[in-house]
Amino acid sequence: MTYSDFRVSQRTFQSTEGAIKYIDKGKGDVILLLHGVPTSGWLYRQMIDKLAQNHRVIVPDMLGFGSSDSPKGYETYSEVKHAERLLNLMNFLQIEKWTHVFHDAGGLWTWELFKIDPHRIKKLVVLNTIIYEAGFKPPIRFKKGFLARLVMWSYRNGFTTNSMLSGLFKSGITKNTLEKEDLEGYKTPLLEGKTNAMYYFFTRTCNTLPKYKDTLQKIELPVAVVWGKNDSFLKWEPQKEQVIASLNISEENIHLLDAKHFIQEEQPEYIARLIIEFLQ
Repeated sequence: MTYSDFRVSQRTFQSTEGAIKYIDKGKGDVILLLHGVPTSGWLYRQMIDKLAQNHRVIVPDMLGFGSSDSPKGYETYSEVKHAERLLNLMNFLQIEKWTHVFHDAGGLWTWELFKIDPHRIKKLVVLNTIIYEAGFKPPIRFKKGFLARLVMWSYRNGFTTNSMLSGLFKSGITKNTLEKEDLEGYKTPLLEGKTNAMYYFFTRTCNTLPKYKDTLQKIELPVAVVWGKNDSFLKWEPQKEQVIASLNISEENIHLLDAKHFIQEEQPEYIARLIIEFLQ
């Protein structure tokens, strides 16, 4: 699949802050696939068809990422705002409950969603996501201001776009075999100027990680973890005991992969199979 094909298959939800693009494929119980920073729904392209064989699969590009709009405004990209827009999307689609699969910063938006409306999600599938400070090792942190804006400018104007993505996937994939066609889905949004949400994440979230311990301890749902154990950005070992206790995760639902951060690029078919088995 080319990135152009992916975009053609996307639909549009008009939020109050801007257009949000999303995939809606298949029929049956709903699975939502949520990306993180600096990716988009493109991250799940190799899993969608497999999951959509017996489920309805929703894959949004959150505001500021992928094909969605990237309006100005710093607090527009707060964790709370992302969660509110995600709920509004699901309300627009008339989806009352769903299985929630999430990665990276998608964890922050998920925990905020639980604060707002904790009864919408039936099951959780955690993929290398942000949970506790002990496991959070972001490769980039900036102070808000000129330097961070200059870096974002260089990403969207082609000066450091290739080198940033090359470094990201060199660190985030065990063996980077991504083809030019694959990289288009990550590079194109940046060259279109989609850096406002990244600016918020790297200058606010990475410096002051929100605390969700109380929120997590209130979640009483079946939870599965699929985690790349060699991830240098989000580490499982330093936080595993706290995560397992907070979310009451059964040992049989913890799957550690011989992979790094972008597990959807390394083992997409296996992850899709684990999700299907968990739902059964």
